[in-house]
Amino acid sequence: MKIVVIGGTGLIGSKTVATLRQRGHEVVAASPNTGVNTVTGEGLKEAMAGARVVIDLANSPSFEDTAVLQFFETSGRNLLAAEAAAAVRHHVALSIVGTDRSDNGYFRAKVAQEKLIKASGIPYTIIRSTQFMEFLRGIADSGADGNIVRIAPGLFQPIAADDVAANVADVALAPPRNGIAEIAGRVEEHSLVPLGEARLGHIGFDEWLRRSRAAA
Repeated sequence: MKIVVIGGTGLIGSKTVATLRQRGHEVVAASPNTGVNTVTGEGLKEAMAGARVVIDLANSPSFEDTAVLQFFETSGRNLLAAEAAAAVRHHVALSIVGTDRSDNGYFRAKVAQEKLIKASGIPYTIIRSTQFMEFLRGIADSGADGNIVRIAPGLFQPIAADDVAANVADVALAPPRNGIAEIAGRVEEHSLVPLGEARLGHIGFDEWLRRSRAAA
């Protein structure tokens, strides 16, 4: 089966592409670097030819409120139009847990993306994920003031990128839900965590930290 992974050379995309290829599927790792640009529309028609599933993992190069909204709206419209023309049977998109519970500009842009998907008429599954463990160092560094690290008190439930990619691949190969699936890592409590049932990753924080140190 041909599967197109938009953002297929990024952190989650490259892992998802590898997983799907290992399972025997024809996978196109689509990104501006490989000649496929969802903002300009370049290469979309060619990439979509014969595709049954499209996974959208693209991310905005700018997190400024106006720029990120424009990116997801333009990218989403172009991509969904190309999928409709190619009769794609399943659109999978990676979003964020809590997008509809925050006034953050990036989250508003992801909500706009989700609305486009729901209105497109293409069978879909939206995967809302918690924060990636791989970003924890950056979060800590951003709160550092000398030897003191100030972290927001809000609770969250991080998930390893390997588990995100594995879940994305599983969802892509399953029938469309025409709804939302939430995924999260293994922690407790509830704030920036799924409110309902969610698929849990297999990699705990201690194991992820051990692997990260070994790879450093």
